[in-house]
Amino acid sequence: MTRRELIQFAALGAITGSLKAAGAPFTLPPLPYAYDALEPYIDAQTMQIHHDKHHQAYVDNLNKAVASDSSLAGKSLEELVSNLDAVPAAVKTAIRNQGGGHYNHSLFWNTLTPASKQKKPSGKLAAAINSTFGSQEKLEDSLKAGATGVFGSGWAWLSLDKTNKLVLGAGPNQDSPLSSGLKPLVGIDVWEHAYYLKYQNRRPEYLAAILKVINWDFVSARYEELSK
Repeated sequence: MTRRELIQFAALGAITGSLKAAGAPFTLPPLPYAYDALEPYIDAQTMQIHHDKHHQAYVDNLNKAVASDSSLAGKSLEELVSNLDAVPAAVKTAIRNQGGGHYNHSLFWNTLTPASKQKKPSGKLAAAINSTFGSQEKLEDSLKAGATGVFGSGWAWLSLDKTNKLVLGAGPNQDSPLSSGLKPLVGIDVWEHAYYLKYQNRRPEYLAAILKVINWDFVSARYEELSK
C-alpha cells in the first residue's frame, strides 16, 4: 500500500468495512497480508483464528443487533460506536461489544506489518511523540505498561484527544476510544486469543513482540489525517 493510499484510507475513517451503504450488512475486511506475515512474532495459526473466527463473530453478531432495530439501518460503524447514548437500550450492549470488536480489529490489522517492512514514526507524528513522551522508546514502554496493567481482556490505546493531543489509555473488553470522544491511532489487543497459542500466560513477551510489527507508516499517515 502506497503512502497516498494510506492517507486516502485514513480519510475514509481509516477502518476497512466501517462505512457501508444503507441497509447493507457489515463485512469482515481481509487481512492486508498473509497469515504468516508477522512471524516469528505473531504466528500464522493465531492470526487465522483471530481474524477468521473471532473477528468474524463480532461482525456476525453486530449484523444481528443492527437488523433487530430499524432505527440503526444505514448507520456507519463510527456512528454507532461513537454515539452509544443514541443506540436503543435493547441493543446498546451488543453494539458496544460487537461494534467495538469490529471497529477495534479492523484498525488493529492495519496497524500491523511484517517486521521487515516496519518503519519508525515519521513527520508530524514523530515530532508529537517526542514532544509528548520524550522518545519513541518511552512511548513504547508506556504502551507496554498500559497493556500489562489491563485486568483480564481488553486493549491499550494510543489516541488523539479533542485537542489533537496524543494520549494513552486502556479499556476492558471491546470498549473503543471512539465511545469516549477519542480518535484511536494504535490499539494493542490483550485478549488471550490474540497471543495465547504462542505465548500462553507470558503477556509481557507478546507485548514486546507485537511492538516489533507495528505499522508506523500507516499510523503516521493516520495521525496526519485525523489531526487536521
